[in-house]
Amino acid sequence: MRLLFITSNRLGDAVLSTSVLRHYVETYPGIRVTVACGPVAAPIFEAVPGLERIIEMPKQKRGGHWWKLWKSVAFRWWDIIVDLRGSATAYVLPGWKRVVLKGNDDSVHRVEQLARLIGVDRPLYPKIWLDPIHVKRAQEILSSFAGRPLLVVGPTANWGGKMWPIDRFQDLVGRLTSITGSLPNAHVLLVGAPSEIEKAQELISSIADDRRTVVFGTEHLLTVQACLEKADLYIGNDSGLMHMAAASGSPTVGLFGPSRPENYAPYGKKTAYVCTDRNYDQILADGVDWKSQKSLMTDLSVDKVFEFSCKFLK
Repeated sequence: MRLLFITSNRLGDAVLSTSVLRHYVETYPGIRVTVACGPVAAPIFEAVPGLERIIEMPKQKRGGHWWKLWKSVAFRWWDIIVDLRGSATAYVLPGWKRVVLKGNDDSVHRVEQLARLIGVDRPLYPKIWLDPIHVKRAQEILSSFAGRPLLVVGPTANWGGKMWPIDRFQDLVGRLTSITGSLPNAHVLLVGAPSEIEKAQELISSIADDRRTVVFGTEHLLTVQACLEKADLYIGNDSGLMHMAAASGSPTVGLFGPSRPENYAPYGKKTAYVCTDRNYDQILADGVDWKSQKSLMTDLSVDKVFEFSCKFLK
C-alpha cells in the first residue's frame, strides 16, 4: 500500500498532524509513505516507518508549489491520499481512498478534529519517530550532566505577542531549579528557532555556562526531539517546539494568551497549559496589533506559572 500524506508548512500544525500519520502507519504495517509539507516541518518526518520520500513545498507564486507537487506524484497509484491543507490536489490524483480536511472546527482541539476526519472515535496522539543517529547525538549532548534533572525551556515563539516576557522566564527558571524548587539543581536546555536566539539572550546569559545548553537551530529537529524525550519538564510558549515536547511524552506545560488552548493546547498524556488572566476573546476585544511584537502575555504572573508547574509535576 502507498500513502500520500500532505500536511502543513507550519511546524506546530505538522506535529499535530502526525496523529493521523501514526494511525495509518500503525493500522497498515509496511505501508509506504510519501510526505509533502513545508521545508521547516520536513525534518520531523525523516524517520517515519516506511518512508519513501519527503517532498518539500515552499510556497510559490500563483500556487506553483501545488503544480510542482502534482508533477511529482501524478504518475503513481495511491491507495490512500490524505490532504490536510484542503487543496483540490487529492481529487486530481490517481488513488483509491481520499481524505481531505475542509476548514478548521474551532469547537474542538485540532487533534480531535483530525481523528474525526478519519473516522476514529478514540484519542490519537501525535508522534515523531526517531532514528539511532539522532538518539545518539542527543545522548552526547545530555551526557555531561547525566544524573541531574533536565528542564527544557522554549522561551520564544514565531510572534512576539505569544511570548511570555523573558525576565519572567528568568525568574521561573531560578525558582524551579533552586533547592526548594521542583527540579533542584536541574540542567536547563534552552530551545528555539535560529532566528529567535536574540529574543532569548537575556535568559541565556542569566544561567551559568555549566548549568545550561542552548540549541537554537544548531541541531537537527530529530536530535531536539530525542532530547525532549529525556526532559523532566518542558515549559514554553505556544509554538511548534511545545507540540514536539507534548509528542515526546515528557511532562509539558504550555503558556497561552493570544491563541486558543481549546484548539492548540499541547496534546498528550502528560500535558497541561496555563493561561493569561484575560482569555483569547478578551485579548482580542481589547484590540490587537498583529504587526506588533509586543507581548500580550504580561498578565500571566510568575507565581501562577510556578505554582501550577509544581502541582503538575507532583
